[in-house]
Amino acid sequence: MNSVLNNRFISGTCACRRLLSSLSLHSPVAPQGTSVVLSHRNAIADQSRFYTNSSGFLSSSQYIFSSRMCDQKPLSSRAGGAMNVFDRSMKRKQKKWAALRQDTNKYEYLKEEVGSRVADRVYDIARTFPLALDVGCGGSYIAEHLNKEIVERLFLTDISEDVLKLKRETEIPTHCVMADEEFLPFKENTFDLVVSSMSLHWINDLPGAFRQIQQVLKPDGVFIGAMVGGETLYELRCSLQLAELEREGGFAPHVSPYTAVTDLGNLLGQAGFTMLTVDIDDIQVHYPGMLDVMKDLQGMGESNCAWNRKSMLHRDTMLAAAAIYQEMYGNDDGSVPATFEILYMIGWKPHESQAKPAKRGSATASFGELGKISQPSTTDRSKDP
Repeated sequence: MNSVLNNRFISGTCACRRLLSSLSLHSPVAPQGTSVVLSHRNAIADQSRFYTNSSGFLSSSQYIFSSRMCDQKPLSSRAGGAMNVFDRSMKRKQKKWAALRQDTNKYEYLKEEVGSRVADRVYDIARTFPLALDVGCGGSYIAEHLNKEIVERLFLTDISEDVLKLKRETEIPTHCVMADEEFLPFKENTFDLVVSSMSLHWINDLPGAFRQIQQVLKPDGVFIGAMVGGETLYELRCSLQLAELEREGGFAPHVSPYTAVTDLGNLLGQAGFTMLTVDIDDIQVHYPGMLDVMKDLQGMGESNCAWNRKSMLHRDTMLAAAAIYQEMYGNDDGSVPATFEILYMIGWKPHESQAKPAKRGSATASFGELGKISQPSTTDRSKDP
């Protein structure tokens, strides 16, 4: 059986690549788990001028800008040709189920790590943001690493109210708005900063979502985000495909499709962002086995919610997939890796104060003359003793 599977794998049934660089983490259920600790930064006091209702949450009709939106058309991401890949209602149920678990903190290690890295990119920008927005905040994994010296006020949005109730404590005045990431209920030119971590990969109309984020930003505002990329969980994807081919004669998608890094820059540029930065982190988490990978994905609320997902996986196929996973990707200590490709993006809303490229033809030197710059002139040589 192994020879058959290896032949099918090599012939191109599954396209997997070797990791160029990775960060190894350990699942809490695996031995020798590790954690990431960020340095604490000094904070200053501040007072919020925003108020919530008695429940502590703002509905889409109660948020602070609602009175100014009555004469404005809503920003919709549903274009005529928008794809409908994910069942957003199912994703809301998955996130609600994960948030109501008693041990939900056990499965937040990956989102906490990515959130801290997004916060580090916010600190790299030497300015203070009076008003910021976190799109798909989850448990406010970014906000817990920020302080009032950087962000004075912060709005948190998520598709699930139960997830918003799990927000972390932070010194920044925060206000929760239950809203779908595909339909942001905010006025144009509102926020100085928009951040997002581990949420945008579940959006059907990603170009439309980027346009909405660009619209709610003020001129010279910045968007900093992180999302799961195209090579994520390739070990799980290949193992399930090979097992289904062997046991059932065909395979169905069990891992959601993800955006390729080669497309991300183009999407941001088409949305109107400038001075783009896109980089990749490969985070590798080690688990006792394949079933533990799937269990943790469910605990994170990151299970597949594509419309074409298969509702049931046979027991024999599951056991075969676990054996293939261990054989092809297993470590010497018996654990198996799961790779998460995280795409980080930074884009700015255009403003006249931003640096602009020089006009075409305005150069005063050619590339052919660059080699002569470091060579001493004949007059300089005559002065040498």
